[in-house]
Amino acid sequence: MYALAICGSPRKNGNTSIILNTVLETLKAKGWETEMETVGGQNIRGCTACGACFKKADGTCIIDDDLNPVIAKMFKADAIIIGSPTYFADVTAEIKALIDRAGFVAMANGNALKGKIGAGVSAVRRGGSIHTVDTINHLFMISRMIIPGSTYWNMVYGLHKGDVEKDKEGLANMRHIGEAIDWLGRAIKPHMESYPDITTEKEG
Repeated sequence: MYALAICGSPRKNGNTSIILNTVLETLKAKGWETEMETVGGQNIRGCTACGACFKKADGTCIIDDDLNPVIAKMFKADAIIIGSPTYFADVTAEIKALIDRAGFVAMANGNALKGKIGAGVSAVRRGGSIHTVDTINHLFMISRMIIPGSTYWNMVYGLHKGDVEKDKEGLANMRHIGEAIDWLGRAIKPHMESYPDITTEKEG
């Protein structure tokens, strides 16, 4: 099984990368293939609501920037872990662009994210991270993904690079998320072909 972590921080090897790697290390030890993509600080634009993804329905966004390769990996993954630092009690601009554009492209292509496992995590100085994780979860919920629970809210405290390593409880929660993803992945993988599709009832 393949787990993709997506880092929304523009800081190279910063706190968000550390907590995402903690989740991935747990999964790697369980035999998963793991990879991290960084969208923070990259050339990624917001959604323009052009609707081209529905017209083309080829699994890509018409905007020519750094996001399409990430979307392709999301469609391949069994589990997606999205991490963002907390900026004004929410995700970074690049993660919001990912949510809007990947979400639309998935809908335009047979709900391509349905049945996958999704987990959102956040590095935070003090407050606001519950809303950050909630924003990430909105993508998972509307995309018919499955969200595992953990031992606490998915936040780890730290301001300066490396500070999150001092938050032992937070890092333990990240390891537990990895274990929960592994358990859930093994439970649902044999049944993915029978994942129920939902058609919208016609009015009248």
